[in-house]
Amino acid sequence: MLLMHWCIMKDKDKKLKLLVTTRADAAFTPWVELTHPIIRQYAQRINADFLVLDEGQDCREATGGIGNGIYQYRIMKHYDLHATYDRILHLDSDMILTPDCPNLFDVVPDDHVGTILEDKGTRKLQRLQCVANAQKQFGDIGWKQDYINTGVFVTSKCHKDVYLPIQGKYFVDWGTDDIHIGYHIKRLGYPIHELSYHYNHMTMFSEAWNGNPDRFDSYIIHYAGAGIFDGSRASSKLEQATQDYQRLYG
Repeated sequence: MLLMHWCIMKDKDKKLKLLVTTRADAAFTPWVELTHPIIRQYAQRINADFLVLDEGQDCREATGGIGNGIYQYRIMKHYDLHATYDRILHLDSDMILTPDCPNLFDVVPDDHVGTILEDKGTRKLQRLQCVANAQKQFGDIGWKQDYINTGVFVTSKCHKDVYLPIQGKYFVDWGTDDIHIGYHIKRLGYPIHELSYHYNHMTMFSEAWNGNPDRFDSYIIHYAGAGIFDGSRASSKLEQATQDYQRLYG
Protein backbone atom coordinates (compact mmCIF):
# COMPACT_ATOMS: atom_id res chain seq x y z
CA MET A 1 0.00 0.00 0.00
CA LEU A 2 2.85 2.43 0.77
CA LEU A 3 4.31 1.72 -2.66
CA MET A 4 1.01 2.57 -4.35
CA HIS A 5 0.62 5.77 -2.31
CA TRP A 6 4.14 6.89 -3.25
CA CYS A 7 3.37 6.31 -6.90
CA ILE A 8 0.23 8.46 -6.81
CA MET A 9 1.82 11.34 -4.91
CA LYS A 10 4.86 11.43 -7.17
CA ASP A 11 2.70 11.51 -10.31
CA LYS A 12 0.68 14.46 -8.96
CA ASP A 13 3.79 16.60 -8.66
CA LYS A 14 4.69 16.69 -12.35
CA LYS A 15 3.44 16.30 -15.89
CA LEU A 16 3.45 12.61 -16.66
CA LYS A 17 5.60 11.24 -19.46
CA LEU A 18 3.49 8.72 -21.40
CA LEU A 19 4.34 6.03 -23.95
CA VAL A 20 2.36 3.74 -26.25
CA THR A 21 4.20 0.64 -27.51
CA THR A 22 3.39 -2.13 -29.95
CA ARG A 23 5.22 -5.29 -31.03
CA ALA A 24 6.02 -5.86 -34.73
CA ASP A 25 8.81 -6.75 -37.13
CA ALA A 26 9.43 -7.06 -40.87
CA ALA A 27 7.36 -10.24 -41.20
CA PHE A 28 4.37 -8.32 -39.83
CA THR A 29 4.42 -5.67 -42.58
CA PRO A 30 0.78 -6.02 -43.76
CA TRP A 31 -0.46 -5.50 -40.20
CA VAL A 32 1.97 -2.63 -39.65
CA GLU A 33 0.67 -0.84 -42.72
CA LEU A 34 -2.93 -1.37 -41.64
CA THR A 35 -2.88 -0.69 -37.90
CA HIS A 36 0.18 1.38 -36.98
CA PRO A 37 -1.14 4.64 -38.46
CA ILE A 38 -4.21 4.27 -36.20
CA ILE A 39 -2.13 3.48 -33.11
CA ARG A 40 0.31 6.32 -33.85
CA GLN A 41 -2.54 8.82 -34.27
CA TYR A 42 -4.09 7.57 -31.03
CA ALA A 43 -0.79 8.11 -29.20
CA GLN A 44 -0.62 11.65 -30.54
CA ARG A 45 -4.20 12.32 -29.44
CA ILE A 46 -3.47 11.28 -25.84
CA ASN A 47 -0.13 13.15 -25.78
CA ALA A 48 2.01 10.02 -25.60
CA ASP A 49 5.17 8.98 -27.43
CA PHE A 50 4.96 5.96 -29.74
CA LEU A 51 7.49 3.12 -29.97
CA VAL A 52 7.58 -0.10 -31.99
CA LEU A 53 9.23 -2.99 -30.15
CA ASP A 54 10.89 -4.63 -33.15
CA GLU A 55 13.56 -7.27 -33.65
CA GLY A 56 16.08 -5.14 -31.80
CA GLN A 57 13.99 -5.48 -28.62
CA ASP A 58 13.92 -9.29 -28.43
CA CYS A 59 15.45 -9.31 -24.93
CA ARG A 60 17.72 -12.17 -25.96
CA GLU A 61 20.23 -11.65 -23.18
CA ALA A 62 17.63 -11.10 -20.46
CA THR A 63 15.68 -14.19 -21.45
CA GLY A 64 18.58 -16.51 -22.13
CA GLY A 65 17.78 -16.57 -25.83
CA ILE A 66 14.07 -17.28 -25.62
CA GLY A 67 13.23 -13.79 -26.80
CA ASN A 68 14.72 -14.54 -30.20
CA GLY A 69 11.71 -15.29 -32.39
CA ILE A 70 9.16 -15.08 -29.56
CA TYR A 71 7.97 -11.54 -30.06
CA GLN A 72 5.71 -11.52 -26.99
CA TYR A 73 8.73 -11.15 -24.71
CA ARG A 74 9.56 -7.76 -26.18
CA ILE A 75 7.12 -6.26 -23.70
CA MET A 76 9.74 -6.96 -21.02
CA LYS A 77 11.59 -3.94 -22.45
CA HIS A 78 9.04 -1.88 -20.53
CA TYR A 79 11.18 -2.37 -17.42
CA ASP A 80 13.91 -0.22 -18.97
CA LEU A 81 11.44 2.17 -20.59
CA HIS A 82 9.86 2.92 -17.22
CA ALA A 83 13.11 4.65 -16.28
CA THR A 84 11.95 7.38 -18.66
CA TYR A 85 8.19 6.98 -18.81
CA ASP A 86 5.75 7.29 -15.91
CA ARG A 87 3.02 5.27 -17.59
CA ILE A 88 3.11 2.87 -20.54
CA LEU A 89 0.23 1.49 -22.61
CA HIS A 90 0.92 -1.53 -24.77
CA LEU A 91 -1.31 -2.25 -27.79
CA ASP A 92 -0.74 -5.31 -29.95
CA SER A 93 -0.30 -4.68 -33.67
CA ASP A 94 -3.08 -7.08 -34.69
CA MET A 95 -5.85 -4.83 -33.42
CA ILE A 96 -7.89 -1.89 -34.66
CA LEU A 97 -8.84 1.01 -32.43
CA THR A 98 -12.21 2.54 -33.22
CA PRO A 99 -12.33 6.34 -33.73
CA ASP A 100 -13.95 6.97 -30.33
CA CYS A 101 -11.52 4.89 -28.25
CA PRO A 102 -11.01 6.71 -24.92
CA ASN A 103 -7.66 7.59 -23.37
CA LEU A 104 -6.70 4.40 -21.53
CA PHE A 105 -4.51 6.40 -19.17
CA ASP A 106 -7.66 8.17 -17.98
CA VAL A 107 -9.59 4.90 -17.69
CA VAL A 108 -6.99 3.01 -15.59
CA PRO A 109 -6.05 4.50 -12.18
CA ASP A 110 -2.31 5.10 -12.01
CA ASP A 111 -1.86 2.83 -8.99
CA HIS A 112 -3.48 -0.11 -10.83
CA VAL A 113 -2.37 -2.41 -13.63
CA GLY A 114 -4.88 -2.17 -16.48
CA THR A 115 -5.88 -5.31 -18.40
CA ILE A 116 -8.79 -7.50 -19.40
CA LEU A 117 -9.10 -10.91 -17.72
CA GLU A 118 -9.27 -13.91 -19.99
CA ASP A 119 -10.20 -16.78 -17.65
CA LYS A 120 -13.85 -16.59 -18.68
CA GLY A 121 -16.43 -18.52 -20.68
CA THR A 122 -15.11 -21.27 -22.91
CA ARG A 123 -11.47 -20.32 -22.14
CA LYS A 124 -11.72 -20.47 -18.35
CA LEU A 125 -10.50 -23.99 -17.59
CA GLN A 126 -7.58 -23.86 -20.03
CA ARG A 127 -6.42 -20.46 -18.80
CA LEU A 128 -6.59 -21.56 -15.16
CA GLN A 129 -4.51 -24.60 -16.03
CA CYS A 130 -1.81 -22.21 -17.28
CA VAL A 131 -2.04 -20.36 -13.96
CA ALA A 132 -1.51 -23.66 -12.16
CA ASN A 133 1.42 -24.58 -14.42
CA ALA A 134 3.26 -21.37 -13.55
CA GLN A 135 2.94 -22.12 -9.83
CA LYS A 136 4.27 -25.63 -10.36
CA GLN A 137 7.40 -24.04 -11.83
CA PHE A 138 7.85 -20.98 -9.64
CA GLY A 139 5.98 -21.81 -6.44
CA ASP A 140 2.43 -21.60 -5.14
CA ILE A 141 1.39 -18.00 -4.41
CA GLY A 142 -2.34 -18.65 -4.06
CA TRP A 143 -3.06 -17.53 -7.63
CA LYS A 144 -6.50 -19.00 -8.39
CA GLN A 145 -7.90 -16.62 -11.01
CA ASP A 146 -7.21 -13.48 -13.07
CA TYR A 147 -5.43 -14.56 -16.26
CA ILE A 148 -4.33 -11.28 -17.81
CA ASN A 149 -3.91 -10.40 -21.49
CA THR A 150 -1.08 -8.05 -22.44
CA GLY A 151 -2.61 -7.19 -25.81
CA VAL A 152 -3.95 -4.07 -24.11
CA PHE A 153 -1.90 -3.46 -20.99
CA VAL A 154 -1.25 -0.41 -18.80
CA THR A 155 1.42 -0.03 -16.12
CA SER A 156 2.89 2.83 -14.13
CA LYS A 157 6.53 3.21 -13.11
CA CYS A 158 5.78 1.66 -9.71
CA HIS A 159 4.76 -1.60 -11.45
CA LYS A 160 7.95 -2.05 -13.47
CA ASP A 161 9.04 -5.16 -11.56
CA VAL A 162 6.36 -7.21 -13.37
CA TYR A 163 8.74 -7.24 -16.36
CA LEU A 164 11.65 -8.86 -14.52
CA PRO A 165 12.62 -12.55 -14.58
CA ILE A 166 11.21 -14.88 -11.93
CA GLN A 167 14.00 -16.70 -10.12
CA GLY A 168 16.25 -15.77 -13.03
CA LYS A 169 13.89 -17.30 -15.60
CA TYR A 170 10.96 -16.46 -17.85
CA PHE A 171 7.83 -18.57 -18.20
CA VAL A 172 7.98 -20.19 -21.64
CA ASP A 173 5.01 -22.56 -21.59
CA TRP A 174 1.59 -21.79 -23.12
CA GLY A 175 0.62 -18.30 -22.04
CA THR A 176 4.17 -16.89 -22.27
CA ASP A 177 4.25 -13.22 -21.25
CA ASP A 178 0.63 -13.17 -20.01
CA ILE A 179 1.36 -15.83 -17.44
CA HIS A 180 4.82 -14.51 -16.55
CA ILE A 181 3.57 -11.00 -15.87
CA GLY A 182 0.38 -12.26 -14.23
CA TYR A 183 2.43 -14.27 -11.75
CA HIS A 184 4.39 -11.15 -10.80
CA ILE A 185 1.20 -9.09 -10.38
CA LYS A 186 -0.24 -11.64 -7.97
CA ARG A 187 3.06 -12.17 -6.14
CA LEU A 188 3.65 -8.46 -5.64
CA GLY A 189 0.05 -7.70 -4.75
CA TYR A 190 -0.50 -5.04 -7.40
CA PRO A 191 -4.21 -4.21 -7.83
CA ILE A 192 -5.75 -4.88 -11.24
CA HIS A 193 -8.19 -2.51 -12.90
CA GLU A 194 -10.17 -4.99 -14.98
CA LEU A 195 -10.99 -3.49 -18.35
CA SER A 196 -14.21 -4.61 -19.97
CA TYR A 197 -13.97 -6.67 -23.15
CA HIS A 198 -14.85 -3.47 -25.05
CA TYR A 199 -11.18 -2.50 -24.68
CA ASN A 200 -9.84 -5.80 -26.07
CA HIS A 201 -12.60 -7.47 -28.05
CA MET A 202 -11.33 -10.87 -29.24
CA THR A 203 -13.47 -13.57 -30.83
CA MET A 204 -13.90 -15.27 -27.45
CA PHE A 205 -15.96 -12.29 -26.31
CA SER A 206 -18.34 -12.59 -29.27
CA GLU A 207 -19.46 -16.07 -28.20
CA ALA A 208 -22.82 -17.11 -26.76
CA TRP A 209 -21.62 -17.19 -23.14
CA ASN A 210 -21.05 -13.42 -23.41
CA GLY A 211 -24.31 -12.68 -25.23
CA ASN A 212 -22.81 -12.54 -28.76
CA PRO A 213 -22.02 -8.80 -28.65
CA ASP A 214 -21.21 -6.87 -31.82
CA ARG A 215 -17.48 -6.12 -32.01
CA PHE A 216 -18.22 -2.72 -33.54
CA ASP A 217 -19.76 -1.66 -30.24
CA SER A 218 -16.32 -2.00 -28.66
CA TYR A 219 -13.40 0.43 -28.62
CA ILE A 220 -10.66 -2.02 -29.63
CA ILE A 221 -11.08 -5.06 -31.90
CA HIS A 222 -8.29 -7.61 -31.41
CA TYR A 223 -7.68 -10.34 -34.02
CA ALA A 224 -5.66 -12.62 -31.72
CA GLY A 225 -6.46 -16.32 -31.45
CA ALA A 226 -9.05 -17.40 -34.00
CA GLY A 227 -9.31 -13.78 -35.08
CA ILE A 228 -12.06 -14.28 -37.67
CA PHE A 229 -15.41 -12.90 -36.57
CA ASP A 230 -17.26 -13.42 -39.86
CA GLY A 231 -16.12 -16.63 -41.53
CA SER A 232 -18.58 -16.19 -44.38
CA ARG A 233 -16.76 -13.06 -45.57
CA ALA A 234 -13.17 -13.42 -44.39
CA SER A 235 -10.75 -16.33 -44.83
CA SER A 236 -7.92 -14.91 -42.72
CA LYS A 237 -7.41 -12.64 -39.74
CA LEU A 238 -5.77 -9.98 -41.89
CA GLU A 239 -8.66 -10.05 -44.36
CA GLN A 240 -11.11 -9.71 -41.46
CA ALA A 241 -9.19 -6.76 -40.05
CA THR A 242 -8.97 -5.09 -43.46
CA GLN A 243 -12.72 -5.37 -43.92
CA ASP A 244 -13.35 -3.99 -40.44
CA TYR A 245 -10.96 -1.11 -41.10
CA GLN A 246 -12.85 -0.21 -44.28
CA ARG A 247 -16.13 -0.21 -42.38
CA LEU A 248 -14.74 1.97 -39.58
CA TYR A 249 -12.55 4.36 -41.57
CA GLY A 250 -13.73 4.11 -45.17
